[in-house]
Amino acid sequence: MSMESKERKKFSLRRFFISFKYSFDGLKYAYLNEQSMLLHLISTIIIIVLGIFFKISLIEWIICITLLTCIMSIELLNTAIEATVDLVTKEKRELAKIAKDTSSASAGMISIFSLVVFLLIFVPKIIEFIG
Repeated sequence: MSMESKERKKFSLRRFFISFKYSFDGLKYAYLNEQSMLLHLISTIIIIVLGIFFKISLIEWIICITLLTCIMSIELLNTAIEATVDLVTKEKRELAKIAKDTSSASAGMISIFSLVVFLLIFVPKIIEFIG
């Protein structure tokens, strides 16, 4: 094992903070290069504003924040999978398509599920506010 490998495996406060920098770099890349991340950011802002306006309960906040975090996390994993597939092959290959399509489907599924839950939380509040 090289000295560089040993250095990377050593636990330290410095290494801990460097990992945050890498995480931030990943978020920055995704927000600058992935259209869906910008849409999720706009959705997040809308949900937070609605939550504040309608004074949703603690449980509703926990549900909303959990779902928003899941959406962003799965979208980041989708981006990572797509980048890895592109690194491995630029050819049109069936397995590459399956990997990209299924990772995209996972992001789509959590987004649809979350939309339904957000509607269940906010539509009754909107109807009550209007009526």
